[in-house]
Amino acid sequence: MELNKNNSKKILGFIAFGILLFVGLEHLSVVGNAFRWILGLLFPFLLGACIAFILNVPMRLLEEKVFRKLKGRKVWDLIHRPVCMLLSIIVVLAVLCLVIFLVVPELIRTVSILSKSIPVFMENAQAWLIQLAKDWDISTERLEGVNIDWKQMLEAMGKFLQDGAATVVNTTIGVTSSIVSGVVNFFLAFIFSLYILASKEKLSEQFRKLMQVFLPEKRAGQFLRVCTVSNRIFSSFVTGQCTEAVILGVLCFLGMTLLRLPYAMVIGTLVGFTALIPVFGAFIGCFIGAFLILIVSPVKAVVFIVFLMLLQQLEGNLIYPKVVGTSIGLPGIWVLVAVTVGGSVFGIAGMLLFVPLCSVIYTLLRESVYRRLKPDPAPDHKQQP
Repeated sequence: MELNKNNSKKILGFIAFGILLFVGLEHLSVVGNAFRWILGLLFPFLLGACIAFILNVPMRLLEEKVFRKLKGRKVWDLIHRPVCMLLSIIVVLAVLCLVIFLVVPELIRTVSILSKSIPVFMENAQAWLIQLAKDWDISTERLEGVNIDWKQMLEAMGKFLQDGAATVVNTTIGVTSSIVSGVVNFFLAFIFSLYILASKEKLSEQFRKLMQVFLPEKRAGQFLRVCTVSNRIFSSFVTGQCTEAVILGVLCFLGMTLLRLPYAMVIGTLVGFTALIPVFGAFIGCFIGAFLILIVSPVKAVVFIVFLMLLQQLEGNLIYPKVVGTSIGLPGIWVLVAVTVGGSVFGIAGMLLFVPLCSVIYTLLRESVYRRLKPDPAPDHKQQP
């Protein structure tokens, strides 16, 4: 290889990268602490960017679809951004408040019923085990000797809490400090998100110019293309995932209501929220819902499991690939692969992030392949005699 100016820069770059990598591995704890410190400083701004990204989905829908006919009018062009921002915030808050007002009363009622049902359930379970042991000629002395005094248990729990009051007082200051810090960070993040939404076009243009100045023209174009594809796919993923979760939650609620299963509202909402986790989220809701219904009626718990398994098959094979897979341009088989790999590597966060991330990679690779392929004449598929 001829040693010219460009090759010298590449060699020096590789050497510098190797030195930095070696030093970082030798002082991994220091690097980790520095990374956590920087992440703590940037956390409000990263959170603000996430809030802005979520609010931008309904805001863009309002600007481009709902109020499209008002575009071009002088007054509307001046006020359209703050109006759409305010409406987006109101929509998000209204959805959250609706969920809270619908679910919280049902949740309180569920807890009240469970507190009364658990002792009865335990006694019935004990009697069933004793009868089962007798049927199989197993000694029942230990089972019959089990007598749970729920009043004494509650008194013991109260004494435990009273003894731990001193510890609670000592930790109250720390908890209060964490809450105040969290509120301040969220407030800063929210204000930062409003600034991003208010001037997103200007920020986008500044970022584009920055890339064009400090990167070669070809690299800048490639990087901006990646950013454009990522923004489109992640936005579509958020919209599709929320739509899919609402569909599954509503179907679960309606099905449980028709089957006259208990806690339809609470479990339907729970299944909807857990469905935000791609493909496997509904199984988490199924486990929790089955446990709640099991305390009331084991037979109904079995009915619920069968119903939700069928609904999950419908969701996994039809609703999710069509609603989310199509909206992000990723075939259903790769959606399943992305969820499986992401969950095994990074858990729930990996399940959420790997689907749009794999879609970005899939889209860019597909564009690159089609760009590199030369248009060949169509082959003759006729069979020879």
